[in-house]
Amino acid sequence: MPDHSFKDIDPMRSVFVPLLALLIAVPACNVQAAGDAVAGEKLFYTCTGCHGIAGYKNAYPNYSVPKVGGQSETYLINALKAYQKGDRKHPTMGAQAQSMNDQDIADIAAFLSNVK
Repeated sequence: MPDHSFKDIDPMRSVFVPLLALLIAVPACNVQAAGDAVAGEKLFYTCTGCHGIAGYKNAYPNYSVPKVGGQSETYLINALKAYQKGDRKHPTMGAQAQSMNDQDIADIAAFLSNVK
């Protein structure tokens, strides 16, 4: 009958395997940067030309510019990232989103989610 005692377990392996599993799993988590609303307000300045004017309509194509103030932080982050990837199509928004990094997006979302 085999001996099932713990004396043959390599202590380095018992630490290494769970640590390796953790290191593999962490990057797979959808970790997003915490947004800074004060920084986001400054970054949003360039967006006010369209999103800061009540009832503004684009000349071409003709549509109303959406209200972004008060939207959920998650929605805003997902929308801007979709413009970055090209999953959402709009030339101006695509160009704007391409110029932003993850922290910029988180900051703008933090600011806009608190606008009433």
